[in-house]
Amino acid sequence: MAFPAGGTLLDTFKKSFVDVPVDASNDNAISTTEFLEAAESLTTMFDVLGSVAFSPVKSDMLGNVKKIRDRQLAAPAESETLQALVLNELKTRKHTATEGLLWLVRGLEFTYLALSQNLAQEGEELSTSFRNAYGSTLKPHHGILIKPVFSAAMSACPYRKDFYPKLGDDHAKVSVELKAYLDALERIVGILKEFQGRKEAKW
Repeated sequence: MAFPAGGTLLDTFKKSFVDVPVDASNDNAISTTEFLEAAESLTTMFDVLGSVAFSPVKSDMLGNVKKIRDRQLAAPAESETLQALVLNELKTRKHTATEGLLWLVRGLEFTYLALSQNLAQEGEELSTSFRNAYGSTLKPHHGILIKPVFSAAMSACPYRKDFYPKLGDDHAKVSVELKAYLDALERIVGILKEFQGRKEAKW
């Protein structure tokens, strides 16, 4: 992974969560295309974490992105926002994309919690931050076969002294940009969790 001179890894992302349209006048409807591009871009973070142990985490998230995009391609007029995509898919008595979004939101929450905690706690190693985030997001939903795979990834995190320089040369700039990015991601995850908690979004 490389970043432009004077820039950060976030500059290489096709789409940032900061730039994902959220229509506050329409029940915080989230634009599907930009959201999926931002989610795909986020998975490059797992490449920076550097361990093959994170490949299941990345492939899981990309698999869920594909489920949502497949539905979007099948019914584009009904899928312009994530909320519309879910409600229209559920009318067909299917829930492949809806379930994919549920798992993707869990994965995104896991990622932002881990990185936010690590950014805020300067003395904490990534393995601790990721393990704590895993325990409160994905772990309760994982079966006995999956938990060890993800636990191995948490233990394989690089040291923070090796991780942050891979995000950019200027640590202060990395911190500011990463915080803005994670704040935007947190807001989107919050909107989607609230929506997924509604009766009409369940199957």
